[in-house]
Amino acid sequence: MNIPAIHAMVRDPGGAVIGLDFDGTLAPIVPDPDDARIHPAAPGVLAELGSLVKAVVIVTGRPAATAIRYGPGLEKVPGLVVLGHYGFERWEGGRASAPPPPPGVLHAEAALPLLLQRLGVEGVTIEDKQRAVAVHTRRAPDPQGTLERLREPLAKLAAAHSLVVEPGRMVLELRPPGMDKGYALDLFLAERAARSVMFVGDDLGDLPAFAAVRASGLPGVAVCSGSAEVTELAARADLVVDGPDGVVALLAELAAAISDSSASGAR
Repeated sequence: MNIPAIHAMVRDPGGAVIGLDFDGTLAPIVPDPDDARIHPAAPGVLAELGSLVKAVVIVTGRPAATAIRYGPGLEKVPGLVVLGHYGFERWEGGRASAPPPPPGVLHAEAALPLLLQRLGVEGVTIEDKQRAVAVHTRRAPDPQGTLERLREPLAKLAAAHSLVVEPGRMVLELRPPGMDKGYALDLFLAERAARSVMFVGDDLGDLPAFAAVRASGLPGVAVCSGSAEVTELAARADLVVDGPDGVVALLAELAAAISDSSASGAR
């Protein structure tokens, strides 16, 4: 890991913030988002890392409580913070806090079944994310073609209810404007007075977090949990690893390097 920001984290772990997406980064992508579960080795690695660095934060489009539920063992990670709904929601110390769902999301979700029926699309799944609603095409006969067909109608539906559309891996998400992973990460870095930062993501929604890493002025590294589905993120990353397996291996290597450095300094 010959990357200056990672060396800075090893030298000064008490100033390091480790930010992570959930789906596709800590949890493998699956056809049904309700079946997503964290990589079995991730909670243990994060618990070790959480005891060494300033903070571990998960920044996800999911509800914060869902990430905890789909990530058994995360509640044991020291000092873990989960910023759900792109930062609109926060889980910390076993408690979640959030504003009420915006009415536009509820209205858009109510209109979706009729819209999809009128368009005649098949195999599409609607996911209620409480403060957002996601339309998944992974189970459609032609996932990419269905995604492209839905872009314009969903953009019109979102605009009618003062929402924006966030594209992802075979998914289009309708959510309120004004918050993204970059803004959420930026606020968190300031809150914790971070001295270095890593962010790991897998999808287009993670690009603002990559931008926040670079705009922070801190030693920082943007890591892509690589896949064949999304190539743009890899092109913007400082480091690309092989999916959640690669993410867990990278975090374990970082934890080991920090532990070894601390042990050497104590001798």
